[in-house]
Amino acid sequence: MRSIQVLGILAILGLLSNVSAAETGRAVIAGTEPGSNLAGEMKLEETDAGLRIEVTLSGAAPGEHGFHVHAFGSCDAGGKAAGGHYNPDGVKHGSLKKDGPTGAHAGDLGNLRVQPDGTASFTATLEPLTLSGARYPVAGRAVILHAQPDDFGQPTGNAGARIGCGTIVIAPH
Repeated sequence: MRSIQVLGILAILGLLSNVSAAETGRAVIAGTEPGSNLAGEMKLEETDAGLRIEVTLSGAAPGEHGFHVHAFGSCDAGGKAAGGHYNPDGVKHGSLKKDGPTGAHAGDLGNLRVQPDGTASFTATLEPLTLSGARYPVAGRAVILHAQPDDFGQPTGNAGARIGCGTIVIAPH
């Protein structure tokens, strides 16, 4: 009887050791121009509902700003080294949350509203995105804050200059 209990406990411990914490990521967002006060952080977490994204910013001009994941993870050259919007399926520009991955670039996060005091927060859970999964992974790419609102026009939304940038990395557990 005792050996059965020991085997049961070992089986439970074995199952628990295979349970891993959800993968998380992070991007530190900084202004792309020398002397910029723009600063922020993007936290990402894999959930059953999709990739949960939480952003906090300060030091940005009040109003709406286009906010996108771009193809490459470099913030060099004022954010231009990040390339275009992350668009692995070659679809038209839109709102990922509203239009889904068949009607928007995988990196089309929409607009972020900056308050009169220069701060902003943004929270969304986007089902098609993953941190490092086989489909729509964003780790190793850059998140870009644009100077103007995304008007969702073609091909990339006319959001203007890249005023903030951060590389998305997987956070250690």
